[in-house]
Amino acid sequence: MVIKKKPSFLIFKPLSAKKLKETTINLGASFIKLAQVLATRADFFSKEYLDELKELHDQLPCMDEKDCNIIFYRAFNKNPFSSFDNIPIASASIGQVHVAFLKSGEKVAVKLRRMGIKEQVKADIKIINFFNTIFKPLFSHYTKNSIEAVVSEFSSMILQEVSLNHELANLQKFSQTYKDSGIKFPKAFSEICSDDALVMSYEEGFRFDDKENLQKENIDFKEIISKLVDFYTIQMLINGYFHADPHPGNLLVNKQGELILLDFGMVKSIPNNIRVAIIELIKAANERDYELYISASKRLGTIAHEAPVHELALFTDKMFDIFSNENLSSESMQKLAFDVLESTRNFPFKLPSDAIYILRVSAIIEGLGTTYIENFNGIKDILPILQKNIPKALGAGDSIIETIIDEIKSIPFSIKDLKSVIKQASVGELKIEISNSQLEYISKEIKDFIKPIILSLALIFTSIFTLLYDKDLKEIALILFTIGVIKLVYK
Repeated sequence: MVIKKKPSFLIFKPLSAKKLKETTINLGASFIKLAQVLATRADFFSKEYLDELKELHDQLPCMDEKDCNIIFYRAFNKNPFSSFDNIPIASASIGQVHVAFLKSGEKVAVKLRRMGIKEQVKADIKIINFFNTIFKPLFSHYTKNSIEAVVSEFSSMILQEVSLNHELANLQKFSQTYKDSGIKFPKAFSEICSDDALVMSYEEGFRFDDKENLQKENIDFKEIISKLVDFYTIQMLINGYFHADPHPGNLLVNKQGELILLDFGMVKSIPNNIRVAIIELIKAANERDYELYISASKRLGTIAHEAPVHELALFTDKMFDIFSNENLSSESMQKLAFDVLESTRNFPFKLPSDAIYILRVSAIIEGLGTTYIENFNGIKDILPILQKNIPKALGAGDSIIETIIDEIKSIPFSIKDLKSVIKQASVGELKIEISNSQLEYISKEIKDFIKPIILSLALIFTSIFTLLYDKDLKEIALILFTIGVIKLVYK
């Protein structure tokens, strides 16, 4: 109701912006994570709701002093700081951040994990699974699969996120992988980090969505959006290793216009086949190539193999309109998006686990774009970056010669593999593996084929047994037999 801007539904009215924020906080860390995605959607929410939801990023209630002291002394057997500010500068769902100074004089940010957060997250997951079990019968087969994938992936990721040792490892690997990207990351002081505390260099900057201060510093909005889209295209589609939580509280812009990325609890890797399918989707959308779009969607696993062709054509046209129309306002983009969702209500769509965080990040980046640029269309910015890096994105070497050498080296192995396949086929030992989506499709087709046959045979055998049991029931037996034969012939 809030998103669709409806005043009411039946007897229910949407929560006020403040009440929605308070309810989300009371529900716990897992629900806050979901709301953080919504807080970026300037095209879906009014300014009143956005202003309230933005506070979920770093203005949550902080730990009480007693809990904070327990965590601090559990994390640091020997105090490594010359000073430590007990009042946090930011308080999020997993932990809170304090300013401190090392004995060397260096200013640092200290992230302390919330007391009992791991147990709370486990309880949240149980609640989500409970409601999923209750409402599962109301959804279609494919929707059930999508919800299961979302719940499973979200549960796995958030359990990793509550470990600050896990975040430390992510930060170190990410900083090394993207050291030449032009994006700044905090430096970790690993020797004084633990599962309860993460100590990093203190990074100065304004929140990414702080338009007022960025304007005062004469920061070019289009330039920082371009940097962000460029960096995330390289992360997700070129390298397949990306920061999966780029909400405005985790993105800073300093006075020099540099982007600073914080919070590495959510970092994901994308399998090569998924990356290639996404690249083909983007290419197909830009070129309005229907066949390639459907083929890539099926390989990605978002569209089932039995999806009706004529309905897919209509759906694809609407998707192409979203990708290509540069004149859509926020309101018309929202209306078109809801029309697409409405038209796919009964479609055999699924949401693979690998796609969940890709969609999440895409939604956040798109939302940040709409904050600064009217009619923002990220797809147009992605294409030039992809074209420049397409060999690397598809797994080729840094140069043509290197790629050719690699291919030549692989020829003997390819010939050996081919001989092995021929040998296995000749002795009847060849095995063929198919994807889960194809297996589900085949299984469904077999069931749909067998069900009427079983029912027909059941009717025919029932008619025979009825006749053998009592010849006076021959009319009933004949009716059952006739129905059985008709169903068998016209199944």
